[in-house]
Amino acid sequence: MSQALSASFFTSPSAGTAGKSVIASWLFTTDHKRIGILYMACILSMLLVGMLLGFLIRMELIAPGETIMGAQTYNTLFTLHGVVMIFFVVIPSIPAAFGNIILPLQLGAEDVAFPRLNLLSWWLYVAGAILAVLALLTGGGAPDTGWTFYVPFSEVTSTNVSLSVFAVFVLGFSSILTGLNFITTMHRLRAPGMTWGRLPLFCWSLYATGWIQVLATPILAITLLLILADRLLGIGIFDPSRGGDPILYQHLFWIYSHPAVYVMILPAMGVISEVLPVFARKSVFGYKAIAFSSLAIAFAGSLVWAHHMFASGMSDTAVLVFSFLTFVVAIPSAIKVFNWIATLYKGSLYSDPPFWFAMAFLVLFSIGGLTGLVLGSAGPDIHVHDTYFVVAHFHYVIFGGLGFALFSAVHFWFPKIFGRLYNFRLAKLSCLIVFIGFNVLYFPMFIMGLRGMPRRYYDYPVEFASMQLESSIGAIILIAGVCLMVVNLWRGMRSGPAAGNNPWGGATLEWTVPSPPPHHNFAEEPSVTRGPYDFKGISREL
Repeated sequence: MSQALSASFFTSPSAGTAGKSVIASWLFTTDHKRIGILYMACILSMLLVGMLLGFLIRMELIAPGETIMGAQTYNTLFTLHGVVMIFFVVIPSIPAAFGNIILPLQLGAEDVAFPRLNLLSWWLYVAGAILAVLALLTGGGAPDTGWTFYVPFSEVTSTNVSLSVFAVFVLGFSSILTGLNFITTMHRLRAPGMTWGRLPLFCWSLYATGWIQVLATPILAITLLLILADRLLGIGIFDPSRGGDPILYQHLFWIYSHPAVYVMILPAMGVISEVLPVFARKSVFGYKAIAFSSLAIAFAGSLVWAHHMFASGMSDTAVLVFSFLTFVVAIPSAIKVFNWIATLYKGSLYSDPPFWFAMAFLVLFSIGGLTGLVLGSAGPDIHVHDTYFVVAHFHYVIFGGLGFALFSAVHFWFPKIFGRLYNFRLAKLSCLIVFIGFNVLYFPMFIMGLRGMPRRYYDYPVEFASMQLESSIGAIILIAGVCLMVVNLWRGMRSGPAAGNNPWGGATLEWTVPSPPPHHNFAEEPSVTRGPYDFKGISREL
C-alpha cells in the first residue's frame, strides 16, 4: 500500500470508533467518505441484483410462450426488478454515494453538517433493504403488483405487499435525511470565498435534488401509509369496493414519483457538468444558466405529474394544462444540453473513460428526453400509453441518463477515492460494449410500442418475436459490458498504479487534497479565490 493510502480515510477511524474492530469502525463511522463508500457498496450490489432480475425477464421474453418461468413468477420478478432498481439503486445512487464523498470536499468542508444523521440515513437504507428481503421470504410470497403498487390490486393481492410497502416507507426517511443534510451543509459549511457563484455545478444539482427529497418524499410516505391502512384496517381510501378512489392513489403516487425522476437525473446532470469542462479544458459555457436550470427543473418537475394519467380519466382542461407544463419542464433540460455542447465547442478534448461515458449520456439522454415530449402530448400519448414505447423512454432517461452518468462519475472520481488507476483501454471497451448493448436492447422497444405491444405482459404475439429476440440479445451484450467494467474497476482498486492528486487536471477543491483524501479532508481550511472551472496553471497528474 502506498503511503498516501495508509494515511487516508480508509485507515483513519472517525471519532468514537477508535479501538473498535475494523468492521465496527466502518459500521459506526461518522466520516462522510466512509459512509459514501458504504452506500456505494450497497448500491452497486443492488444494481447487480436488479440487472440479474432484468436479465431473467428478458430471457423469458426471448421467445413467445413460456420459456424459463410461469406468469406468476414473471410478475414477481418484474415487481422486484422495479422496486430494487428504482428505490434501492436509482434514487440514492449518485446523491447518497458520490454526494456524500464529494460534496464536502468540493465545498472545502471537513464533513457534512450532521455526521450522525448521515450515518442514520445509511442505517435506514440498510433497514429498508432488509425489510424488502424479508418480504420475499415471509407471508404470501414476493409482491406481484409492479413497482408502482397500483390499487386496487395492491390492496387485494395475497402476496406480501404490506412489508414491501413498509420497506419503501423506511427508505423514504433515508432520502429525506440525506436531502436535509446536504441543504444545510451547502448553506453553512462553505469555505471562505466559496460564494454561490463559485459553487461547483455538481453541488448545485445536489442542492436542487435535496429540496425535492425534503418536500416531495413525505407525500409518498403518506400514500404508502394509506395503502397499509387499507390493507390492514380495511378503511377503504383507495378501494372502490369500499367507496374509495383508485385515481386518488395515482395522483398521490405521481405527485412524488415524477419529481423523483429528477432526484434520479439532476445529480447525473451535475456529474456531466463536472466532467465535460475538465476534459474539454475550458470553462463551462453558461454557468449561471446551468445552475439555475437545476432549480427550474426541480420546480417545474413538481407540476407535471398528471401526464402519467392522460389515459386514466381527467378533464380536457387538465390534460391541456399538464401537457403544456410537461413541455415547459423540457426547456431547462434543453438549456443544459445546449450549454454542454457549447462547452465542448473548440475545446482541447481528452479522450479518457469518464469523457466516453459522458458523451454516451448526451446521446442517450437526448433520445430519452425527446421521446418524453411524445408522451407529454395528449394525442400521441393515448396511442403509446402503457406500451413498450414508455419502457424504452423510461430506460433511455434513467439508464441511458443516470446509468451512464453514474459510470462516468465512478471512472472520474475513482482515482481520488481509491488513490489508484484502472485500465483505460478496458474502461473504454466496456463503455462501447454497454452502449451497443443498451441500444440493441431498448431501441426496438420504441418500434414495438408504436406497433401496439403493451408493457408488463408475460407473453406476446408472434409478430413481435424478432424484435423481442433482438432486445434479449442486447441484454446479453449489456450484461457482458457491465461485468467487464466491474472486473476492471476491481482490479484497479486492488492493484492499479498509484494515481496523482489531480490526474484529470480538475479545478475544484477535491483535486487539491491527497488521493485518497485524509480523514479530515484538508490540512487547513482552504480559501477560494477562483471559479470552479478556471483551468489556468492547472496540469494533469496522471
